[in-house]
Amino acid sequence: MRLASYTVRGRPSYGAVVGDGIVDLRMRFASRHPTLVELLRDHALDEARGMLKGVRPDFPLADVTLLPPLVAPEKILCIGINYANRNQDFDDPDVPRYPSMFFRAPSSLVAHGQPLVRPKVSEQLDYEGEIALVVGREGRHVPRERALEHVAGVTLCNEGTVRDWLRHGKFNVTQGKNFDASGSLGPWIVSADDVDPGKPLRVATRVNGELRQEDTTDRLTWGFAWLINYISTFATLRPGDLIWTGTPTGAGGHHNPPKWLKPGDVVEVEVLEIGVLSNAVVDEA
Repeated sequence: MRLASYTVRGRPSYGAVVGDGIVDLRMRFASRHPTLVELLRDHALDEARGMLKGVRPDFPLADVTLLPPLVAPEKILCIGINYANRNQDFDDPDVPRYPSMFFRAPSSLVAHGQPLVRPKVSEQLDYEGEIALVVGREGRHVPRERALEHVAGVTLCNEGTVRDWLRHGKFNVTQGKNFDASGSLGPWIVSADDVDPGKPLRVATRVNGELRQEDTTDRLTWGFAWLINYISTFATLRPGDLIWTGTPTGAGGHHNPPKWLKPGDVVEVEVLEIGVLSNAVVDEA
């Protein structure tokens, strides 16, 4: 099941993507689950799946404007330097014991098809294609062997980064990771019954059609189950939370010379089992 949030005729909604159309689930649920986040929190995925049987789409995909699939998640937890060869990007041969982590704000994200904004204060807007886990079940101290049971589905993200703002503070990267509209999420969530998060997934990032990043999740230093176990040790994971699992080597800032994004560029993040997240770049007005 592919689940998307969107606006149609000026009305926010969410639904299931079926072929080239959308079955409007918010309309069918009336007021019971107003958003996709609340659908997950109310554990209504099976009920939503049942509503799709024998139903025609209500709208063509071309007639809706996609939003980030989860418009207001409680937590967006991001993992840094997680693929096996990422340390070489930082001239560091040693693998740390624990991952780097940071938070992103929803305001830093746009949806599939919406523009990424290069800010006035920097020309160093960069891309980082990733897979994001969508939490579907609340948990604290989740055992690793049960961790994937807490995954409702997966989606795609572009961890847009303003590189020269990453080290304004001595120990943090928050500023460079949270410029308004600098990253993206989508185009939809694919539920875990259609994509097995326990099997390797290949993620690729293209800029203007040129392959820049490519790797598979079996090469993660800290795999999906490990991350859920680790994060749930210090924070209660709640339905609708997002875990961004890291990007392969090949981001623009690690080329020589750097390949920063500029207005007119198009960034595509793809996982065959999920789809393509595509965004053009514009300058801040």
